[in-house]
Amino acid sequence: MFQPSSIKNKIKREELSRKAKKAKRQAKLQKRLEQAKVESNDPLLKKKRIAEHVPRTLDNTREFDPTFLTEEPSSSTSRIEDETTGPTDSAQPVLESAEDIATDPFAEYFTSKDPSKPPKVLITTSMKATRLTYDFCDELVSVVPGAEFIRRKKGKGFEIGHIAVWAAGRDYDNLIVVNEDNKNPNAITFVHLPTGPTAYFKLSSIALTKQISGHARPTSHFPELILNNFVTRLGHTVGRFFQTLFPAMPEFEGRQVVTLHNQRDFLFFRRHRYAFRSIEKAALQEIGPRFTLKLRWLKKGTPAVLSLGQPAKTLELFSEISEEIQAEEANGQEDQSEPSKKTLTPPTQDEYLWQWRPEIETTRRTFFL
Repeated sequence: MFQPSSIKNKIKREELSRKAKKAKRQAKLQKRLEQAKVESNDPLLKKKRIAEHVPRTLDNTREFDPTFLTEEPSSSTSRIEDETTGPTDSAQPVLESAEDIATDPFAEYFTSKDPSKPPKVLITTSMKATRLTYDFCDELVSVVPGAEFIRRKKGKGFEIGHIAVWAAGRDYDNLIVVNEDNKNPNAITFVHLPTGPTAYFKLSSIALTKQISGHARPTSHFPELILNNFVTRLGHTVGRFFQTLFPAMPEFEGRQVVTLHNQRDFLFFRRHRYAFRSIEKAALQEIGPRFTLKLRWLKKGTPAVLSLGQPAKTLELFSEISEEIQAEEANGQEDQSEPSKKTLTPPTQDEYLWQWRPEIETTRRTFFL
């Protein structure tokens, strides 16, 4: 076989190499044109070719996670060879998902909340926030129905744990805290009230409404919510978290839709308005804002307030005696008067349900949502 590298003349060698590449491209193009001509007469051939030649991506070759809540986990991501499952095994993830939904921290909210009313959401910032963070908070107020923005004061007593207790005492359902670094919003914390959980996300790729070319104008209608590709138990928990921010019954006349698309554990937030161009076609016009979230940790309960100046614990003997005395006094007071309303206090220690660490990402195909 002739090799252009055997030619000593560099100019002649490059010329022959260009001609060979051009001939190869022409042959490839001719083959595609002939294939398209055959498939135009028989559309089934094109469907068969596409089904047989599926490209391998990080999404469809992700490592199998035992917390998948799909009917057929092997068909969604990883291929488990030599494994046969019966109808009871395929229905097991669905039953587990129903049990998780019935017992998760948001079950009481969905069973007791009026679906026609928007949840009360308090939005605030980190201490000493700047203009860009306030602009982003204004966008969140326009996105989330029932949201209210209050500027956060600085000083002792305005920790997130104390703010969560204050908001829970005033019947707020959620708390959103936007953090900033170097005068740019870089993280966001969601707290479900009154008992948690708390989720912390890294925030990136922010584009406000005024920065989007040809954006639509938002209205006050309740938007629809689309949660895409949340397939694990952790993903379902995060998805249910975002469901508590929007009313369960959207107002379809507003034609607004909020999308949270999960791809490789990055949550892409978009808000659009759809318009029906004809009976068969619909168009989308972006409203804004757009941003990307990345889950870093999920905690049980509300944020803790660490009291570094707490007194030391008493000895066990004296603590047991004091507990018995307090219990007797409490029983005596209950007999004399009615029990008072329980006051909410922030916890003193955090309990992580899930936390991202570099060592848990063993490969590029390891995802958790």
